[in-house]
Amino acid sequence: MRLTLRQLLIFTAVADTGSTTAAGLRVALSQSATSGALIELERLLGARLFDRVGKRLLLNDVGRSLLPGARALLNAAQEIEAQFGVGAADDGKDGLATRLRIGASTTIGNYLLPALVAGFQRAWPAVAMDVQIGNTREVAASVARLEVDMGLIEGPCHEADLRVLPWREDELVIVCAPSHPARLAAADQRVPLKSLRQSRWLLREPGSGTRETVEHALLPHLHHLDGAMQFGSTEAIKRAAAEGLGLACLSLCSVQDLLSLGRLVVLDTTLPRLTRRFYLVHHRQKRLTPYLERFAAHCAIP
Repeated sequence: MRLTLRQLLIFTAVADTGSTTAAGLRVALSQSATSGALIELERLLGARLFDRVGKRLLLNDVGRSLLPGARALLNAAQEIEAQFGVGAADDGKDGLATRLRIGASTTIGNYLLPALVAGFQRAWPAVAMDVQIGNTREVAASVARLEVDMGLIEGPCHEADLRVLPWREDELVIVCAPSHPARLAAADQRVPLKSLRQSRWLLREPGSGTRETVEHALLPHLHHLDGAMQFGSTEAIKRAAAEGLGLACLSLCSVQDLLSLGRLVVLDTTLPRLTRRFYLVHHRQKRLTPYLERFAAHCAIP
């Protein structure tokens, strides 16, 4: 067998970073050695794996077809090493075994994950971590393709190949600018459903866990979300709400800053308390390595 795991490791590093220079830093090789290994792999396979665009290396269709299998083989090798304790004595010095790739949906990635990663790295400083942030659908797809080792998502998961573990409960609140008509009309009373139905709603894009959760929570009571405006991020939504553009239903952790500044207020409505569940997901065929298990435990996975 002429194909080596080292070649596949270099190939995935180039795919992730877009250059042999950056990939070399990741796998502890010089740029010339990384480039030579990539050329040798392409020669062995008889196909170009990347398009050269200026100084960037972009996966072509052949490279994209190779990537899932390469990641699966590297994950299998990592699991064998973990099973037999290979590299354990190095206490995190082996590049393949101690780089965790974590995916997170936007609310978790922006407001919860930084503190989790910081705490984990204080406990395990030798473990490198790469973080990928997207909406729930994108993160779940990345985990299914083995592009990341583990995902933290805030909405239902529709990928059949993933194991889904409940993580923590999140409180959702309806917020608006202090001058919003719905708040002013209610005065000291709870905002009725009629006012909520007549207001414009600010929503995430389709595929967002927040969007799916908000629709699931509100539509049974409001039947429709009038004049909805879509935004690609929670930050954009909450700042649009602060400017008086409409109502938003968002995670309490994501709006604490603007609530403290008085730029947003939480509406007291006749709706029941709104909550959702965050989840940890990983591929069903992926065995969690010791460091992934430690990260999961650090995140207080039950």
